[in-house]
Amino acid sequence: MRLFAILIVSFALTQPATAQDDVPPRGEMEQGLDLLGEGTRLLLRGLMDELEPALRGLREGLEDLDAYHPPEMLPNGDIIIRRKRAPGPPAEGEVDI
Repeated sequence: MRLFAILIVSFALTQPATAQDDVPPRGEMEQGLDLLGEGTRLLLRGLMDELEPALRGLREGLEDLDAYHPPEMLPNGDIIIRRKRAPGPPAEGEVDI
C-alpha cells in the first residue's frame, strides 16, 4: 500500500511538468514577432498621419521666432519681446549674390 501511495504521488507531481511543454515551435514565434512588428509600424504610421498637420503648424510657428529678439526682463519684472526690424532695401551699388 505504501508503494502504491508513493507511485500515485510521484505520478501526480509529474503531470503539471508535462502540461507546461506548450512552447510553440520557433517558426510560430518568429511569425508572431513579425506580426507584432508590422502592427507597430502601422500604428506609428497612423500616428504620424494624424500628427503631421500639427507638426507643420509647429514648424511654421518656430520659423516666426526668427522675427523676434530674445526676451528681456525689465527692472519692474515685466518681460518684453522686441520684434526685429525688417532689413531695409539694399543701398545703391550693393548687389545680393
